[in-house]
Amino acid sequence: MKDLGLRAMRKPQCQSDPGPCQNVAHDPALHVKKLSRPRGISSVRARASASGTRGASMPLYSRVAQSDANRMSRMSKHVIVIGAGIVGVSAAIWLRRFGQEVTIVDRDGPGQGTSFGNAGLLAACAMVPVTTPGLITKAPKMLFDPDSPLFLRWSYLPRLAPWLLRYLAHANDRDTRRIASDLTDITADTVDQHYALTEGLTARDYLRKSDYVFAYDTRAEFNKDQYSWELRREHGFVPTLIEGGAVQEFDPSFGPSITCLAVVKDHGFVTDPGSYVAALARDFEQMGGRIVKAAVTDIDASDRTAPKVTTSAGPIDGDNVILASGAWSKALMQKLGLNIPLESERGYHIVMTDPSGGPKAPSMISSGKFVATPMQMGLRCAGIVELGGLDAGPSDAPFALLRRKIAQAFPNLSFSREETWMGHRPATTDSLPLIGEVRNTGVFTAFGHQHVGLTAGPKTGRLVAGLIADRPPNLDLTPFSPHRF
Repeated sequence: MKDLGLRAMRKPQCQSDPGPCQNVAHDPALHVKKLSRPRGISSVRARASASGTRGASMPLYSRVAQSDANRMSRMSKHVIVIGAGIVGVSAAIWLRRFGQEVTIVDRDGPGQGTSFGNAGLLAACAMVPVTTPGLITKAPKMLFDPDSPLFLRWSYLPRLAPWLLRYLAHANDRDTRRIASDLTDITADTVDQHYALTEGLTARDYLRKSDYVFAYDTRAEFNKDQYSWELRREHGFVPTLIEGGAVQEFDPSFGPSITCLAVVKDHGFVTDPGSYVAALARDFEQMGGRIVKAAVTDIDASDRTAPKVTTSAGPIDGDNVILASGAWSKALMQKLGLNIPLESERGYHIVMTDPSGGPKAPSMISSGKFVATPMQMGLRCAGIVELGGLDAGPSDAPFALLRRKIAQAFPNLSFSREETWMGHRPATTDSLPLIGEVRNTGVFTAFGHQHVGLTAGPKTGRLVAGLIADRPPNLDLTPFSPHRF
């Protein structure tokens, strides 16, 4: 076992985190985590911003906002949250803690969309975007390689092309480093954020702390990922390498094809993502929140007073709106006059029920770009990128690739049956979500997280809730502005 430098250090837990509805004037001191870095490597995160130094250890919300509970109480609002995934439900819970009246509206109910089928990983080190340097030359080869985890529905290409060209334009070193720095601000403290969200709630039972294991066929394959690992090191995530026979000593589930592991500490996972979000929603209702099962058909913010929301169950009046409906947010943004370059990165999963011989911790199988996570319902293997829009059904080829790669990585895996699923990751052209107000309309965006929705959902929800409840965050949100396109 070889330690490749300094490991990321865990920040001490806050000692003053209140219960679900206590002490709204003094927000629990969940800090923007500052991770240790190897000596001699300067971080692009350690730079000044409009609101202070990003990456510094500081309260998530400004002291000015924390000091005026009476004013906040007088300004209590009714907020309509569109979308009952992890982002929307997180925002709703924090709004209730901040003393606001909240209604969640979702056509399918809590945790039934993309939040249902993700890998369950709290991926603190997931700041490296897909658009790394070299993707432009590698992507065409990957599309024609039957063992590649990248797929395209060719009939969708004419519609996809404008988005795809803008997306690939970010596949350079400067943009990749900028994107990684910005994503770190909303991903690095994911475990702390999930535990803060679930303080005093029943949903806490679904959370686990764990390592995150990257599994490679060979050391040479690990070395090919050095650009991504260098970015992770710069932001404080340094792996421990395990090679040769020590791989199976670390975890006997890995087959002989896996000869190199990169293990990163201080991560976590959710044992059942759909049930986790559903439990959060029940906790939200116990806190006095309201959930309406209906489709949102229109948002009208033309009169600049209070946005009007029209649903299949009738109109809902409120003072503010949070748009957190993932890949389906594009159409509603168009009604607000903004054409957001948003596409679906279709993701796939297979769950092996009653498994034996699976990994002990969430494991990224590099050759297939999927994560295998032990969950309550079985072993979930989730990943793949397919570009093909929102309307088409699942394709057969991604499932076939997953099955082959699972069998190679875990040859001793046995199970009773498999369950398959396909969902939609909301992907912007610059790999960053939209967090902020649309002009001065009272409509706030909280969508577009691509591969890090579960990871960044609680913090995104907390940030946007703070914007509405007059608790401005100590974090420059300019990179996530809905007006940046």
